[in-house]
Amino acid sequence: MGDLPGKTWGHIAPQEAGFDAGKLQSAVAYALEHDSGIPLSLADHLNARAFADGPWGETLGPTKDRATTYGVIVRKGGIAASWGDPERVDMTFSVTKSLLSAVAGIAFDQGLLTDLDEPVAAKIDDPCFEGAHNIAITWRHLLQQTSEWEGTLWDKPDLVDRNRDVVTGDNSRKATDRVMHIPGTFYEYNDVRVNVASYALMLLFRRPLPEVAKEFLFDPIGASDGWTWNGYRNSTVMIEGTEMLSVSGGGHWGGGLFVDALDLARLGLLYLNQGRWGDRQVLSARWIAMTSEPCPFEPRYGFMWWLNTDGLMMPSVPHDSISALGAGGHLVLVDYEHDLVVVARWLDDDHHDGFVKRVIDALA
Repeated sequence: MGDLPGKTWGHIAPQEAGFDAGKLQSAVAYALEHDSGIPLSLADHLNARAFADGPWGETLGPTKDRATTYGVIVRKGGIAASWGDPERVDMTFSVTKSLLSAVAGIAFDQGLLTDLDEPVAAKIDDPCFEGAHNIAITWRHLLQQTSEWEGTLWDKPDLVDRNRDVVTGDNSRKATDRVMHIPGTFYEYNDVRVNVASYALMLLFRRPLPEVAKEFLFDPIGASDGWTWNGYRNSTVMIEGTEMLSVSGGGHWGGGLFVDALDLARLGLLYLNQGRWGDRQVLSARWIAMTSEPCPFEPRYGFMWWLNTDGLMMPSVPHDSISALGAGGHLVLVDYEHDLVVVARWLDDDHHDGFVKRVIDALA
């Protein structure tokens, strides 16, 4: 790939990046035509119980009104195309999970996580990992969303996302009880359990995760100072005499990562470059590879990144590509085959494949 961007980031001519300029502009026009259509007031959207009914849907963290669709297309280290305002900071919803995965990678690379198949309770002394069921949960289970963690955290019970199906979109049985499986034997996309993973990592580092992300991830890749990673009004705990905010892994109840498209593109470039940024190995190549190993019970899911195994997520995109996805139409695509990073904000989910196909087809 080309030179990595410095603190500021310039554009590269489409032809220099290997694109047909007219076709690339047509791809951008396609994105502009397919805004996600969710309310511009995300506070109203969440207060209308968009992700859960009744008290379980209560907003606990900050929100921000959204923009309409915008993003960047990056190749050979430069911005070959952009639309809207890529420097605007917005909520990202579940793109936050992929950041959480990267922070877990920092713990792995630093030797804090020596064995992903070790029970979390071996290193974390907390009621969240007590009892015959939860004590068996491992770090791998948390990262692959197979933990089956059972309980309530920050006033949200895991039941709120039981029987949730983010792939087919059939959530007719969501928030209904079912028989719990042995940890590590069943996949379920569950935001409460992701928040448990975030809390466990904070206890492992003994530091707020935004501090860890800034020091070991965002600063080394030259990210802006505009991003924030937020929790809830009730997710502050005391650790060794210091108050720490446990941040959320999404934005269903507010909070999560607020960030611009350029910083997300930097994160995508880091993964495209196998964890290396210039002369520094920010994340180990081993961790990047492990991120892309399919969950045994959901081939489209790795370590909180979506995989395109057999083209199941985006048929027109190389099968080894990975994506960070978030509600409302957020996409951070890492396309290894084409040396390509695509960031789209507020782009209708049903048009992600059509948009990326047009970007790939624009390659000369």
